[in-house]
Amino acid sequence: MAELTRLKGEVRTEFGKGASRRLRRDFRVPVVVYGNHLDPMHVHVDILELQAILRNEGVNAVIELEVEGQDHLVMIKAVDQNVLTLDVDHADMLNVKRGEKVEVEVPVVVNGEPAPGAQVMQDADFVLVLADVLDIPEEIEVSVEGKEIGDQILAGDLQIPGNASLVSEEDTLIVNVIEPIEEELPEPGEEGEVSEAEAAEGEAPAGEVAEGESNEGSEDEE
Repeated sequence: MAELTRLKGEVRTEFGKGASRRLRRDFRVPVVVYGNHLDPMHVHVDILELQAILRNEGVNAVIELEVEGQDHLVMIKAVDQNVLTLDVDHADMLNVKRGEKVEVEVPVVVNGEPAPGAQVMQDADFVLVLADVLDIPEEIEVSVEGKEIGDQILAGDLQIPGNASLVSEEDTLIVNVIEPIEEELPEPGEEGEVSEAEAAEGEAPAGEVAEGESNEGSEDEE
């Protein structure tokens, strides 16, 4: 097994929005560590180190978190990102133990080409699996090579890597192979075309005044 990534955290002593903003200005991220019947632990970590872990290992990454000289085996459970900068604003980490099994969402990656004239629609991007905390699959691949229109791939058809097992319902639709969806385009000349009858409706007959127009000449004569 590869050596676990290490991350150093410091205990938080200030709380609230103002304190969180000050941490972020110092390139630190507030983190809550919970689980395994332990009291929640509030720490902060270096933003660049955390983002490197997320980039290389994903949200399900299991790491060694050092706080005040003590190591904690944790799994990154969730992150909140800034909608503008995409920087991590906050993270939740779960205390875990070696040999423990956890339920995690694992991405499904579709590869291959369907039969000519068929189109692939992916209905589910993730499936829930039960896996050893130190052997969580990074992704689950599924091939659509040569699949015909009408073919479907369900969660129960997936090959789950390692010793992990499927938790999602087996009949969950993952991939649907369908006829290509063609967008109907208007015929040339249809857009903006006005018929002679429609054009005539807006014209007042000769000698008549359209409704709402005043007959200035008549008023002057009176």
